[in-house]
Amino acid sequence: MRHLKSGRHFSRHTDARKALLRNLSTSLIQHGRITTTEARAKEVRRLVDRLITEAKADDLSARRRVASVISDRDVADKLFSNLMPRLRQRPGGYTRIVRKGPRLGDSAPMVIIELVD
Repeated sequence: MRHLKSGRHFSRHTDARKALLRNLSTSLIQHGRITTTEARAKEVRRLVDRLITEAKADDLSARRRVASVISDRDVADKLFSNLMPRLRQRPGGYTRIVRKGPRLGDSAPMVIIELVD
């Protein structure tokens, strides 16, 4: 039974899964929009929404907690300086997932995940 167990494992060990989600969330904040599979996008959405909510505090501890997940310092600075003024009044739902169609190689459902303005 898997009661109260949330999140997808992606057939990876914990370190590889954390690295995957960190890299995807860093790319999403850096570029504003990325294309990935539906399952990965749903997991990244959970992480990025929590990061943006954490960044709303805009204090030193919030910056350190965000920097522990975001692997690039410039991207973390972009989150606090460029994205937070736009998203500060928004109560949640900072990302949007748009279905794109199946991938040609293995028919995996592909989506575009983007930050909402």
